[in-house]
Amino acid sequence: MRSSQTRLFSFMFLTLVMGTAQAQTRPNLTGTWKLNISKSDFGHGPAPDARMDRITHEDPNLKDTITQSNQQGEITYDMHYTTDGKETTNTIRQNEFKSIAHWEGDQLAIESKGTLGRPVTLKDHWSLSGDGKTLTLQRHAAMALGSTDQKMVFDKQ
Repeated sequence: MRSSQTRLFSFMFLTLVMGTAQAQTRPNLTGTWKLNISKSDFGHGPAPDARMDRITHEDPNLKDTITQSNQQGEITYDMHYTTDGKETTNTIRQNEFKSIAHWEGDQLAIESKGTLGRPVTLKDHWSLSGDGKTLTLQRHAAMALGSTDQKMVFDKQ
């Protein structure tokens, strides 16, 4: 009986340690992030003049307040996600987007579907550098007119 209790305790301890190690691979994206346009690649899309993301991340909840400017002016909007795979709904300039976010190792994957005049699907992968000073967003955007890949690099402020 003693031996089976020891094995059960060892199994429970190993499960706890592995769960903790897995949780530690998920970075916290909280911070104010300024788009570094010179390190970014917007593919076929136009580059914004400026973009600032203010992220509040308390897993599984993530809020991204985005302020972006281009020749049409400046816009600020909030994006809310849960990293547990539950669908969330966000609105950008009266356009509704449904998103599902989940962790793929230490990257946050977010798939969003909505309309910007026409249907669009965005597949984003967020990753944080080892030193926590650079946030990279790899995006694949698919629309009726075709698709494009973008890389947005943000510096922590």
